[in-house]
Amino acid sequence: MSRQCIGIVAALAIAGCGSGGGRVKGTGSVPDDSPTAAKVKLLRTPKRPGEIVVHGDASPATRGPFTFHGRYVARFEQYAPEDPHLDFSAETPFVAALVRGRDSRKRLFRAAAATGRATVTADGAWQIDVSFGDYPYVIRLTPVPAH
Repeated sequence: MSRQCIGIVAALAIAGCGSGGGRVKGTGSVPDDSPTAAKVKLLRTPKRPGEIVVHGDASPATRGPFTFHGRYVARFEQYAPEDPHLDFSAETPFVAALVRGRDSRKRLFRAAAATGRATVTADGAWQIDVSFGDYPYVIRLTPVPAH
């Protein structure tokens, strides 16, 4: 192989590395301009002050700790990049909870569904634990304003 060919191959390899600029941050599997990314509403919506957003490709996974202050609306969305029309009701339930230490646990979700919603109250540092789920997911916790 000529030096020129080796230089081109090396340049292409380096160009392929980097920060993942064309991908949804944290998943590495859904390009921003893909039809799947366009449908993942919880990733499309800009993050508001106080919101906590986590996403990943697989479970089990634990993220955090995050600092909570009061009541939150928790929503999840899972998606199948290879089958955008998948019926999640026949799949493994998506299971997630807030955890602190070994003995403190607040259930967020246990649902065989593409999306779900719950309300949770938490104060202080908690981790988000996704214990079951077979597909990429997004969890968004939005603070409920105090009245």
